[in-house]
Amino acid sequence: MQAASIFFLVGVILNAAAVNIAMLIIGRILLGVGVGFANQAVPLFLSEIAPVHVRGALNILFQLDVTIGIFVANIVNYLVSNIHPWGWRLALGLAGVPAMMLCLGSMVIAETPTSLIEREMLMEGLAMLKKIRGTDNVDAEYEEILHACEMARQVKQPFKNLMKRSSRPQLVIAIVMQVFQQFTGINAIMFYAPVLFQTIGFKNDASLLSAVITGIVNVLSTVVSVVLVDKVGRRFLLLEACGQMLITQVAIGGILLVNLKATNELGHGVAVWVVVLVCLFVSSFAWSWGPLGWLIPSETFPLATRTAGYAFAVSSNMLFTFVIAQAFLSMMCHLRAGIFFFFGAWIVVMGLFVIFLLPETKNVLIDEMTEKVWKQHWFWKRFMDEEEDKKHSV
Repeated sequence: MQAASIFFLVGVILNAAAVNIAMLIIGRILLGVGVGFANQAVPLFLSEIAPVHVRGALNILFQLDVTIGIFVANIVNYLVSNIHPWGWRLALGLAGVPAMMLCLGSMVIAETPTSLIEREMLMEGLAMLKKIRGTDNVDAEYEEILHACEMARQVKQPFKNLMKRSSRPQLVIAIVMQVFQQFTGINAIMFYAPVLFQTIGFKNDASLLSAVITGIVNVLSTVVSVVLVDKVGRRFLLLEACGQMLITQVAIGGILLVNLKATNELGHGVAVWVVVLVCLFVSSFAWSWGPLGWLIPSETFPLATRTAGYAFAVSSNMLFTFVIAQAFLSMMCHLRAGIFFFFGAWIVVMGLFVIFLLPETKNVLIDEMTEKVWKQHWFWKRFMDEEEDKKHSV
């Protein structure tokens, strides 16, 4: 997290002070590195430090802060867009405020008990565990972490170990959750939203209104996820959202298909209904695949492969964000309304994946996932046989 904040701060300085394109590009690259570091470190930190009964809620606070940050950034960009000629420098430079908050915060917070124990700082780890749990009765959890750390120390090459048969369930889940998060069609919806607000009649204020309304829906719906994730479970939120997102995607696609084919434009009344559907879609994404795409991979890996495995998850997210960003405009130009049916088909696949292949991780200690989740699952348990693992590695 400290490294991430340094990359952010240097990137912000280069961008805000840029005198040529090269400085902007280098600054953006450094910001991207910072995003990678932060996305890797923060969810893992939260999953390791959180009590099991609120692990989901505490972890999703990360995503809640991301949605608040996006909302604030959109408002700032709009407010400074008319300041010439240096408004863009102000917009880029203000990113240094959260970067500095991250830098100072990372110096104040302590390491997780797991991190301390893994580095053989046993007394410090036990003391930190007692402190964050608010009780001295932590013997069972301490022994569980101690055992996990002993197993982790035996693994000299975590990335190689990640390729073993017994690591396949967690690795597949982590990568697929990130890929599916991008194939929900959230980018298609967010891209089209300003156009809809223009159609309704907001003209020059369409981009601001789109950012405000979708931003508020995004933030409030993420709060819903914080409240419900440890009560109803991960699978329920994902499956409910698949149904809601599928209905809204198909409805939006159908409305656009009929109206664009007939008149090549949307009437005021029709556009209002599409905006409502957009808000319903954004809300379902924000309490499900948005935050849970980060939560589930951060809590499923054993300590021996946790960092390496989650690195694969983060990398997969960034890769498919890039792929969708590059392909989206061409797809939209060719498919037009059909792009919503394209993503709708993916949502069906996602729902089937959750039903058959995604186990529930609610209220399971992070270091007990192998015994209580993977070895109990109807499909994934076949990968957890240690003898078979040795046979395949030979």
